[in-house]
Amino acid sequence: MNLVIDWGNSSLKVGWFNQSALLQSERYESVGSLLAGVSQRAFDQVIVSSTSRPADEIRAALADLNRTILTLDSATPVPIRKAYDTPNTLGADRVAAAVGAMSLFPACDCLVLDVGTCLTADLIDREAVFQGGLISPGLHMRLRAMHEQTARLPLVDVSAGEPVPLTAKNTRQAMQSGVVNGLTFEMNGIIETYRRERPGLVVVLCGGDASVFESRLKPPIFAVPELVLIGLNRILEHNVTILQAAKPTPDR
Repeated sequence: MNLVIDWGNSSLKVGWFNQSALLQSERYESVGSLLAGVSQRAFDQVIVSSTSRPADEIRAALADLNRTILTLDSATPVPIRKAYDTPNTLGADRVAAAVGAMSLFPACDCLVLDVGTCLTADLIDREAVFQGGLISPGLHMRLRAMHEQTARLPLVDVSAGEPVPLTAKNTRQAMQSGVVNGLTFEMNGIIETYRRERPGLVVVLCGGDASVFESRLKPPIFAVPELVLIGLNRILEHNVTILQAAKPTPDR
């Protein structure tokens, strides 16, 4: 049994895997609640990914798990290659999502759209090479920026399924329209450009705000909310295999 932890800015997302099969996913608001939640469950291996916390801090916070913890960083072996000029600055979440896409759609060109704090759009080719991508402000970052950088615009939000007309009739809706429709046009433009370059491209959508955009993007789109967890588990299994291969064979 594998315990996979994606430690985000505001919560910890956890996946329980039996080898490659995702059995259950959960979300915790604090390290304390996570430790309490997993204390009665059996698991063998742990991997943690965080875009903001160093490995020493992660291991100290999760010491009560009483397991060796693999933390994903730029030096961690992964089952893809990185054609990226600065691999040490490449976010762990982007790497994990790319590995997840390759696990689900092997030998395919994949475009991963992760709609979270930021929008990231990353290309992983059919040879399992991370080619790079782009980073853009996400939905809530854009809404918050308009509120914080102006004197009179309010702080507004958008929920999945909420109608967002292109021609808005009030300021709140105009802000929602600018952000939601702007991001939609942006993502559809990215998808269309890559599809022209790579026929057969698989588009995979994930991230906390993916549900707002799933029905707005040009099909076919594969929405995989647990993509980062799937990728982290694949990386964990990859490292376990490496360690097992490195063990000396007993003399017979």
